[in-house]
Amino acid sequence: MKENIVVKGQLKGYLSWPIVLSVFLVCGNAALFLVSRVGALVMIPFTVCYIGTAVWIYMYSHKRILGGLVEFSSEYAWIQKQLLTDMVIPYALADEDGRLLWMNRSFQEAIQTEKGSRKSLLSIFPNLTRNDLVPDDGTVLVHTSYGNKKFRLDIQPIYVSSSEEEEKEALISRQKLLAIYLFDETEMLRCLQEITDEKMVAGLIYLDNYDEALESVEEVRRSLLTALIDRKINKYISAMDGVVKTLEKDKYFFILKQKYVQQLQEERFSILEDVKTVNIGNEMAVTLSIGIGMNGDTYAQNYDYARVAIDMALGRGGDQAVLKDGSRIQYYGGKSQQLEKATRVKARVKAHAMRELMETKDRLLIMGHRIGDIDCFGASIGIFRIATALNKKAHIVINEVTTSVKPMMDRFVDNPEYPDDMFLSGAQAAELVDANTMLVVVDVNRPSITDAPELLKMVKTIVVLDHHRQSSEIISNAVLSYVEPYASSACEMVAEVLQYIADGIKIKSAEADAMYAGIVIDTNNFTNQTGVRTFEAAAYLRRCGADVTRVRKLFRDNMVDYKAKAATIASAEVYRDAFSIGECPAEGLESPTVVGAQAANELLEIKGIKASVVLTEHHGVIYLSARSIDEVNVQVMMEQLGGGGHRTIAGAQLKDMTVEEAKRRVKAVIDQMLEKGDIS
Repeated sequence: MKENIVVKGQLKGYLSWPIVLSVFLVCGNAALFLVSRVGALVMIPFTVCYIGTAVWIYMYSHKRILGGLVEFSSEYAWIQKQLLTDMVIPYALADEDGRLLWMNRSFQEAIQTEKGSRKSLLSIFPNLTRNDLVPDDGTVLVHTSYGNKKFRLDIQPIYVSSSEEEEKEALISRQKLLAIYLFDETEMLRCLQEITDEKMVAGLIYLDNYDEALESVEEVRRSLLTALIDRKINKYISAMDGVVKTLEKDKYFFILKQKYVQQLQEERFSILEDVKTVNIGNEMAVTLSIGIGMNGDTYAQNYDYARVAIDMALGRGGDQAVLKDGSRIQYYGGKSQQLEKATRVKARVKAHAMRELMETKDRLLIMGHRIGDIDCFGASIGIFRIATALNKKAHIVINEVTTSVKPMMDRFVDNPEYPDDMFLSGAQAAELVDANTMLVVVDVNRPSITDAPELLKMVKTIVVLDHHRQSSEIISNAVLSYVEPYASSACEMVAEVLQYIADGIKIKSAEADAMYAGIVIDTNNFTNQTGVRTFEAAAYLRRCGADVTRVRKLFRDNMVDYKAKAATIASAEVYRDAFSIGECPAEGLESPTVVGAQAANELLEIKGIKASVVLTEHHGVIYLSARSIDEVNVQVMMEQLGGGGHRTIAGAQLKDMTVEEAKRRVKAVIDQMLEKGDIS
């Protein structure tokens, strides 16, 4: 075996050095002969002895040296193998398919397998994939579990070769083994989870209709009603080792550990329904809103998150809980209809604040949502009238005119009473923006679906007036925001603002018609989301010259639209005995999305239908129009599909899918809501 070993490299050079030195010695002896023959003769025997010794070492002793090296390498390899075998860190070798070829003792103990077993990594760790076994560059880290323990797998490629040429060939052919390191993370993750569970969560509880509920009960029993509500809230938070503190008569602040948040989510904040059971003769049930903030960098940030969450809960109509976990927001509840506020104090305050802002600006831009409806148009006209009354230059931004808006818009276009630049596209409006420009956004509070989103970044002073419930996407840079989900329409809100913002504003009949039409369309002829203030706003517009007959004539359907609506209703499918799902044919229609929305309203007239959804495919996008009367919150339904809206009127847009796929997604959301109890 030793004879077969070829000496090469530095060892070969080391053994050859005596021969090389012999040549130098012979040359030195010859040079000495030229100087002194006697001295040269004396040196010859020593030179011969040195050469003989060098030849003997090179010819015979290198075998012994190689034998010693072989013995050393064998012992070294054995020591190295023992170090790997006894290494505390679990270590193993596997082939490219994940089959274990060798493992040390720690690895065997970790995965509880016998020595010599050839198990596959994919069978031991089910969440490991074949893609993880292809670590082309560097090390692949995979977090997995086995039994009751959590592990981190470090997978590293190694190439086995006996020479540089073989190593190059291995790299080219990608023939390799996998070095597997296993790190037990069980205790570390347990400690991290314990730290997370002990974090403080801040929360706020607001009673939505405290004053109204107290007024509906006898005066002598009001303190009892307050005490019962207070007891339920304190008992609910105390059951989770939390602390609750009364801030005001109808506001509470509480803190609890983060580990209880999952319990709250699983029971879907049962206090929302539990507090409604308090009844000592009060005519209306008490509802509350909850805002929770967690996973902030500081306790103060958690409190800020809770304030944002409670504002969103109130902005969405109350009777719900909003959980703000960093940038993620989750909603729970929101089944009941928010009660209309009888007082107009808020409308008056917002109107005065809006006037103060308008007086500091020279130009007003008014913008609604994309593919604007008549409510959006009517509200824009109302704001235009306010700006004109305050001697401000105003423009309405509208990019696409639908068939529902065109009849009303034609009354303003080419009308000598109105300027030629009354209506502008988004691009035209952008050219007019300067430091003295103010933007009023109506009938929408989501920046992504406004008619010209770029204006939101260009204008510094922004006012929002909307009646849709807020979602996680809001216009964050608004100076003034007036969002009232209980209002029937944006036109109703603008009609109230008109009465308070300035004295003696005269509304022309065409403007009154536009605003009145917005209320009629959004309330479906005063049958949906209608309150006392809705009729008061309509009465005000009637006094200003709105004509009911003229409005009705403007919004009659043409034959093509009517047939499309009838076809939608005829082909509608009833799902789960309570949900009608239809498809509106878009071919030949100028505004198929409007027809789809009208068909969704018509489907609610069928007995037993709790909610209707109509899908309309237009320009490669599937538009969903969802409607309900009172039993289903279609806003929550549409939010799960990326949309939003109002409790009884909502919509969404789906891309990159067929109508059938969209229907399946709608059905899946309905099934999910039924399972969670969001639909009674």
